[in-house]
Amino acid sequence: MPNLRTSPFSRRGLLAAGGAIGLGAALTACGDGDEKGSASDSGAKDSGPWSFKDDRGQTVKADSVPKNIVAFIGVAAALHDYGIEVKGVFGPTKTSGGKADVQAGDLDVNKVEVLGNVWGEFNVEKYAGLAPELLVTAMWEKDALWYVPDQSKDKILKLAPSVALWAAQTTMPKAIQRHEDLAASLGADVKAKKVTDAKAAFEKAAARLRAAAKSQPNIKVMIGSASQDLFYVSLAKTSADTLYFQELGVQFVEPKVNEAGFFEELSWENVDKYDADIIMMDNRSSALQPDALTSKPTWAKLPAVKAGQVIPRTTEPIYSYDKCAPILDALAEAIEKAKKAG
Repeated sequence: MPNLRTSPFSRRGLLAAGGAIGLGAALTACGDGDEKGSASDSGAKDSGPWSFKDDRGQTVKADSVPKNIVAFIGVAAALHDYGIEVKGVFGPTKTSGGKADVQAGDLDVNKVEVLGNVWGEFNVEKYAGLAPELLVTAMWEKDALWYVPDQSKDKILKLAPSVALWAAQTTMPKAIQRHEDLAASLGADVKAKKVTDAKAAFEKAAARLRAAAKSQPNIKVMIGSASQDLFYVSLAKTSADTLYFQELGVQFVEPKVNEAGFFEELSWENVDKYDADIIMMDNRSSALQPDALTSKPTWAKLPAVKAGQVIPRTTEPIYSYDKCAPILDALAEAIEKAKKAG
């Protein structure tokens, strides 16, 4: 993925490039789950009118339940967990080695048409060839469709109705619920044992994280993302996952964010500005991973690094109970085992 952080960029481009995902204080508060789809929990009917009110407040309507669905890869992965399959995807789907990206979840990336794999890439001709009935993506700022390029947006949106679901300005449980609402409207059985078991596991993991945070109140967590030149420290409240962790009692480093309000950029010389006992590192393919930072002497000297208390952060979660429960468990385990380092 091009390094959009070192040249003029949109806020969406900046977020896609790595950095500290999430929008918050500078943006207006969103509808957080009060806007529901039209289907019941038992799933949509196979025939008849279909409608769904998305997180822009727009109601999408069709004469029947859409079958030819194209979605941002993370949303496609969430729908897959509910039994809804898509025809095509866009966004980080395959690594440079051809394997499934972390954002693909359990989706078989070889069975879907990949319309674009990097920021700014979306093959409109291939999209049209799929005869799309619905486009679904995430939304990090109001009315901005995640990974739908601005330069071709008008052409894309003429081909099929679109649905946007918040990935920021909300919390993890609310985001999961909205993805479940959409899946139900498309025919998913959200009362299936697989789904209810996953929800129970999520609730158990949330309780575990709350207990871990309560038992280790002095453990401070830093949310990081690395590039060759800069280290980004995120503000927890600006992203759905970390805002929820904060609500459960996790203590986070609070950086002095830039004008945009999402994160602070630190040079590698100043990466030790904040004391932290655990560092959560952006796990996306657009960000440098900890094993690539061994050449940075200041990184190796950080107390959390020396203590072996660096864990991956799923920066763009797949919003299903099945995929979010392990995220909560992993952070809970890290806090349970953590020693005061910072």
